[in-house]
Amino acid sequence: MRRLWGIFLVSLKLGCTSFGGPTAHLGYFQNEYVQKRKWLSDNEYSQLVGLSQFLPGPASSQVGMGIGLLRGGLLGSIVSFIGFTLPSVLLLMAFAYFSAHIGMDMGWIHGLKLVAVAIVAQAIFDMSKKLIPSLRHFIIALLALVVVLLWVHPLAQVTTILVASFIGYLFFKMTNQRDDPKETMVPISKTTGVCFLALFVILLVGLPIVSSLIQYKWLTMIEKFYLSGALVFGGGHVVLPLLEAQFVQSGLMSSSDFLAGYGMTQAVPGPLFTFASYIGMVIAGVPGAIIATIAIFLPAFLLMVGVMPFWLTLNRFAGLRGAMAGANAAVVGILAAAFIHPIVTQTTQNGLDIVIAAVFLWCLTRWKIQPYLLVLIGICVGFVCY
Repeated sequence: MRRLWGIFLVSLKLGCTSFGGPTAHLGYFQNEYVQKRKWLSDNEYSQLVGLSQFLPGPASSQVGMGIGLLRGGLLGSIVSFIGFTLPSVLLLMAFAYFSAHIGMDMGWIHGLKLVAVAIVAQAIFDMSKKLIPSLRHFIIALLALVVVLLWVHPLAQVTTILVASFIGYLFFKMTNQRDDPKETMVPISKTTGVCFLALFVILLVGLPIVSSLIQYKWLTMIEKFYLSGALVFGGGHVVLPLLEAQFVQSGLMSSSDFLAGYGMTQAVPGPLFTFASYIGMVIAGVPGAIIATIAIFLPAFLLMVGVMPFWLTLNRFAGLRGAMAGANAAVVGILAAAFIHPIVTQTTQNGLDIVIAAVFLWCLTRWKIQPYLLVLIGICVGFVCY
């Protein structure tokens, strides 16, 4: 119990102080867990980071789950997730409550939306440099963008990612993998891993079927968040178009509420996936926020625990790495489509909006201003200009 409490307190500290997105989070983790506390070696940490990049889901949260698993078993993984996620969940729930009681038409909300324009634009640029290394990758990204813009359907993004994964499996088989590092001992058996992976697949396939047969509000919400969490490749920003398709296009929440919440998510520490907590709070109050948070992170937990006993073996298969390359190329196009609509089309209403969004983007790319600081600037600009 003392060890679990220690895991929780350290992860809670990181949840309160880790600003800057997944890449920055991994730097905080390395400093806290490897250098300061020596809970695992540099080699073990690099294996966990590699695994988080291989799997769909929130990279930094999955690394935290993996460290908790190595340190304290399944319960250690759970308390590590709770500690790292709790601060941002509570902050975004409070923001949703506050916004609902003061209205969403104030100028500072528009400032948040313009911040979201700049942040997503930077995310697309950064992701494209890493995930589109060739013309073939670019063609997949472009086709994904066109398909998602023309096929306005909640399943468009999911279908596009699956098709791109298959194309990548066929054409992007990577053989230049580095030698496998020394194997890390995982405190769960391969049988347990298989059970977790089976549960992941059962929920992924079964929830949409059951939800279509049984029209129940909570079941529908679980299905939408679980599906979004299971198919996010390439970083936390990619959850934006998936959630937009599931909740805005379906009419469950307004685009204005959605974009304001996404902008505010940049100001809080912790994983971007806690944007789901805000959406759940807007739609169904505190119970909705709790269900949304659990549902969107559950796939990441099931995959991380399920795959860890098999990671070194799976990493040898070139076809799986190729499938990931195809999926990653597609998500760049999907995020670009979401940037065009609804972010740009519903946020930039005049020349002043375009100028302010461009200045925000300049602050991010040239001056390297942290996103949470830009959010504060955006709120002030909104108060003054709108």
